[in-house]
Amino acid sequence: MTILGPGSILGHAVRRREDERLVTGTGRYVDDVQPPGCLQVAFVRSALAHAEIRSVDTGAALAEPGVVGVFTAADLDLPARVGFQMVPAPFARPRLAAGRVRFVGEPVAVVVAESREAAADAAQLVSVDLEPLPPLLGPGAALHHPSVILFADHASNVAGHFVSGGDQDPLEGAEVTIRGRFINQRLAPVPMEPEAILVVPEGARLSVWVTSQTPFDLRAEIASSLRLDERDVRVVVPDMGGGFGAKAGARSELIVVAALARRLGRPLKWIETRSENLVAMTHGRGQIQEVELGATREGRLVGMRAQVLADVGAYPGIATILPFLTGQMSSGVYDIPRIRYEAHSVATTTTPFGAYRGAGRPEAAAMVERAMDMLAVELGLDPAELRRHNFIQPERFPHKTQGGATYDSGNYERALDALLELSQYSELRAEQAGRREQGDRLQLGIGLSVYVEVTAVGIGPEWGAVSVEQDGSVLVRCGTTSFGQGHETSLAQVAAEQLGVSMESVRVIESDTDAVERGHGSVGSRSMQHGGSAVHEAAEGVRDKARELAAHLLEADPQDIVFVSGRVGPAGVPDRALTWAALAAAAADPARLPEGMEPGLAEEVDFNGDGSYPFGAHCAVVEVDVETGDVRLLRYFAVDDCGRIINPLLAEGQVHGGIAQGVGQALYEEFLFDAQGNPLTASLLDYAIPTIGEMPQVVARPTVTPSPNNPLGAKGIGESGTIGSTPAVQNAVVDALSHLGVRHIDMPLSPERVWSAIQAMTA
Repeated sequence: MTILGPGSILGHAVRRREDERLVTGTGRYVDDVQPPGCLQVAFVRSALAHAEIRSVDTGAALAEPGVVGVFTAADLDLPARVGFQMVPAPFARPRLAAGRVRFVGEPVAVVVAESREAAADAAQLVSVDLEPLPPLLGPGAALHHPSVILFADHASNVAGHFVSGGDQDPLEGAEVTIRGRFINQRLAPVPMEPEAILVVPEGARLSVWVTSQTPFDLRAEIASSLRLDERDVRVVVPDMGGGFGAKAGARSELIVVAALARRLGRPLKWIETRSENLVAMTHGRGQIQEVELGATREGRLVGMRAQVLADVGAYPGIATILPFLTGQMSSGVYDIPRIRYEAHSVATTTTPFGAYRGAGRPEAAAMVERAMDMLAVELGLDPAELRRHNFIQPERFPHKTQGGATYDSGNYERALDALLELSQYSELRAEQAGRREQGDRLQLGIGLSVYVEVTAVGIGPEWGAVSVEQDGSVLVRCGTTSFGQGHETSLAQVAAEQLGVSMESVRVIESDTDAVERGHGSVGSRSMQHGGSAVHEAAEGVRDKARELAAHLLEADPQDIVFVSGRVGPAGVPDRALTWAALAAAAADPARLPEGMEPGLAEEVDFNGDGSYPFGAHCAVVEVDVETGDVRLLRYFAVDDCGRIINPLLAEGQVHGGIAQGVGQALYEEFLFDAQGNPLTASLLDYAIPTIGEMPQVVARPTVTPSPNNPLGAKGIGESGTIGSTPAVQNAVVDALSHLGVRHIDMPLSPERVWSAIQAMTA
């Protein structure tokens, strides 16, 4: 597929350059870096959800062979941290628990030893005397019955409160209203590689190898916490096995390891175990949504009222504002005249929440798409037609919604039409009708979801630089960080396109704060639209300078200079063209430069364009066994629009991965606690994620609606699959049973839940 014109390398499915080392086992991860004399770290974690710390006895652990030290909060004197600027100061989190613990798994002490085994064994010997306090489970209890206040300096457990929509009744004039209570359950991110960090003191500096989506932010946090100049901290992110938002920012454990390495003057490493990862890495979702959606009898939407209660866990951070994003995207792809939205973010004695793939936007899509399906049943309309009647029309973009977002561009009907054709929707409905008529044990469900999301808003600019080296190769540097997205390939494509060189001649450097000037990393699906645009504009600057220099050297008109096959010269006269090496040599010699031109072929750019609003339409096809409640996902179809596509192979890979995570939420995943706040799903034996055996083939097709907000016309794609898939699958399961009177089932749609819903209708 050629997206940006004939002859362009952009828009072509170029295989990832990084795959060879990753699939052959020659990738380099944090634990592959083995400096001599490296010590190992193990954390001592709270076994209670809420308790006063009476004492921490480290004597037995210190007596163990190979143990270098055991440290508590009092030993390290690290400043507590408020996880996000909008969070009230009393919710600040200590790096190690001090005085009180507030969730099972909170680090209380840390053991340093000569080996990983010795550290783990000694950690078991640290005795933490805890005086139990009442746990606070569920945001409803924390909000409405605040007999337990988690932070004494704050009058309630509410960390954030958002209201929008004014006082007018949004449902005034509605002839039909549906009401629903939807739960977006708590999820664990489960990256393939858990958290990992290695800190090596090098004189006055610290070199840090770490799994981080935002290396510059982590550098700033380490420097601030340890009272260092940022120039004295180097952060390097090698190959990394996934992040999904949970590896953005600075977890407490990372700061503790850095502080101890500096204190002890020796390399220090912490490799998180899977159980630690499930219990202590930030969780995602966790919303209870009360929704009312009103329409005329013909199916025109009148308004929506939504109240959201969000669990943000023990230490509110960025998760506090995620319900705000849910409200901002509550209109979805629909022209809803009035929306009244209110949300509370509430602290509980559970694992803290953070940004997890989609971060507030999947919750919005799940809410409005579930409500649209319920309304379609109530009105007796096909779900596709109800959606079509209410789309925001293409001529209205840019469009400001009642949720407060300003969408840049979109054509939602085109995406839905492409999906209906791709999935052979009418044939599916005919098959469904036949199974219902026959009373088939395996009923067919068809679930639609038409979504829009927001990417790259409010994060800041991204830095990119392009230079031509003396050998004629091209060096690209960017402040983004790749952990599966394929930036080594896509950023090289952007530079190669501008300079007319081969991909093989372009080298990409990211994720090293000594080699890259600055950056905001890879969060919010921003890498291509911000990082790619920075590289694009920097390469344009190099191209313009090269054109002027070549014209000067060849005594030609700059307008006649072309860039073809790694050479620069007048159009139609290939024998006179210069190599990039020759141009680089000339650019380094002031005597050969035009008057006023600076030496060198290099340019850097901070790109700070607005965000974008990717969208798409998904269809899930399921079979539901009405005797057992078992659900099988048979087929999946996706039409996603991420603006202009740089590399369709990479874009489709992101969609496939996102769909798998969305299917996981719909059918399998939920992190659970017992009545005392003890985790019940602390291993992958208990926390279910989909494998290849549960995933059908995904049939994907893009549409292309360029964004006007960046020179590439690109929109984000990293989270789209997650956002579109969850409501599509949930809608499909409910649709399979709608003829029995089932109107809603909360996720995950386990056989027990599905069977219980069937029994409630047939008893």
